[in-house]
Amino acid sequence: MRTELVRFGRTPSAGTRARRAAAALTVASALMIPFATTTVASAAPVALTAPAALAGPAYTQTSGATVTSVDWLSDRRVALWIQSPSMGTPIQVQLLLARDWNINPQATFPQVYMLDGLRATDQENGWTAETDAESYFADKNVNVVLPIGGQSSFYSDWVDQDNGKNYQWETFLTEELPPILERDWRSTDSRGVVGLSMGGTSAMFLAARNPGFFKFAGSLSGILSTTSLGMPQAIQYAMTDAGGFSSSAMWGPPSNSLWAQHDPYVLADKLEGVSLYISSGNGSAGPYDQPSPIPGVSTNYAGMGLEILSRLTSQTFATKLNQLGIPAQVNYRPSGTHSWPYWQFELHQLWPQLATALGVEVDKPACSAAGLIGNASGANSWLGPCLTAEYNVAGGRAQDFTFGRVFFTPDTGAQVVAGAIGGIYQGNRGPEGALGFPTTGEIGTPDGRGRFNAFQNGMVYFTPQTGAHVVKGAVLDEWAAQGYEGGPLGYPVLDEVETPNKPGSVQGFEIGAIYTSPDAGVHSVQGMILGKYGELGWESGPLGFPKSNEIGPIRDGGRFNQFETGNIYWSPLSGAWSTPYGPIFDAWGSVGYEGGRLGYPTSDQFDIDGGGKQQNFQFGIITLKDGVATIAP
Repeated sequence: MRTELVRFGRTPSAGTRARRAAAALTVASALMIPFATTTVASAAPVALTAPAALAGPAYTQTSGATVTSVDWLSDRRVALWIQSPSMGTPIQVQLLLARDWNINPQATFPQVYMLDGLRATDQENGWTAETDAESYFADKNVNVVLPIGGQSSFYSDWVDQDNGKNYQWETFLTEELPPILERDWRSTDSRGVVGLSMGGTSAMFLAARNPGFFKFAGSLSGILSTTSLGMPQAIQYAMTDAGGFSSSAMWGPPSNSLWAQHDPYVLADKLEGVSLYISSGNGSAGPYDQPSPIPGVSTNYAGMGLEILSRLTSQTFATKLNQLGIPAQVNYRPSGTHSWPYWQFELHQLWPQLATALGVEVDKPACSAAGLIGNASGANSWLGPCLTAEYNVAGGRAQDFTFGRVFFTPDTGAQVVAGAIGGIYQGNRGPEGALGFPTTGEIGTPDGRGRFNAFQNGMVYFTPQTGAHVVKGAVLDEWAAQGYEGGPLGYPVLDEVETPNKPGSVQGFEIGAIYTSPDAGVHSVQGMILGKYGELGWESGPLGFPKSNEIGPIRDGGRFNQFETGNIYWSPLSGAWSTPYGPIFDAWGSVGYEGGRLGYPTSDQFDIDGGGKQQNFQFGIITLKDGVATIAP
């Protein structure tokens, strides 16, 4: 694991790291806040009980956001693509679904928002990329919400666009996202928020700015004073380093009141009734750091300076909370830098307080695996501990484990389904869906690239390059006849979908596609012939659906496919061209097609001056005028 500052992208040079650390230390000194090195248990005593009901009006939600795509990554991890009206672009949010999601399909669950650091990427939230959050939350009865993206955004609404980003994160997180989670993803309006570094700052001010929205707010190494001496400059330095963003595009110049409106220290009094957790190290080398030759100093120079800033601002924030009589659990660790291993540690530490605030049990109920399901889980120890007892599903039984599920019927036996294949299975409604129950566990393919599970009514194949996809019905029969993934088409890269303008379906593979049609049957098209077919408009074009698989090799290593109203021919020397049925095609046939004196086509048919059509071949042309086809030479 790497420090949050350099989690993604090129690792800075030693000189750059030293300059960053020096800049951070300079700003810390400029703050002129006493730096304590002792460990403080809390700013004020706090009992781990749910907070009292918040005063004030209930939080009002508005939304016009829509889900444009859902991608099941595992049986309890799902990616949503949400079109945000405020940001004008799709935003990815991943969910880790609650422990009892499957065993209790009528239940709803509290939410935990997990906010990323300054270098958040558009690919994955740092909590799943850099920590054990996915497995840690597996036995917790909460829905975990993981926003993706937002580098240097502080999860706030910006006054201006910058670097092509129209950041309106607070609106998205507090107004656009909640109705989707509550309506479609069995989430309650009981929420907590946990953030590290930038996300820790945001967790506190989002809770303060939106009374009643969060019952718990946790800051791990957050900067909890944004307007104190030197802090706007420090934030600008960090945002420049993390993506080249301008803080003035975020909240205007430091004199703008928006800075104070997003300052946890200024907003501290608004946090009464929220269960608060604050932690930071002190910048010195700790148990998760690689020490440098200088005693007490780690090689994570930038992380040292950033953690000092966090400690200083956390102390002033906690002191103000204490003065206001607002309880908070505050942990000043005796060592540690600004890096992911410490935030993973703190996640484990804060869970009992978070669970109590949200009204869920801290520990999962006892469970055990027995019988044939127990045998299957025992033979696959990587599944980890059980999460639930056995439960009924669609005429069979199932049990959930940390890293997958086991399904059982007397006819199919006990079979393990997990990972991306488990996600696709879940996305297809599991045993209640079209696939039915699994008939095998996960099996490696002969080429070593992929994995698959067989089901009663189909198969799911996976490779890291192609993802996981269902193959079933007539498409599966044809693919199997051609040799599965070892045949000419390779692995599936898309799911089967209906063709848009004519009755039928199509499924994409690495090197081609399989089409089904009530009239033309089930056939594959591949390679450059498929490319030409696409140029002509696929099945909606002049050729219609394929009526044969690729035929060949023929002359000079060429190949062709038959379609409803013509053929497409390809050879290494001539390329791929269409030959619609009709007078030109018949004239070409009269001299032996590609095996005759004209050879292969070297163009599609095209209009000629004076009316009529022409098609070029390797060794001649055919013209059509007034219904008469003429071969030349």
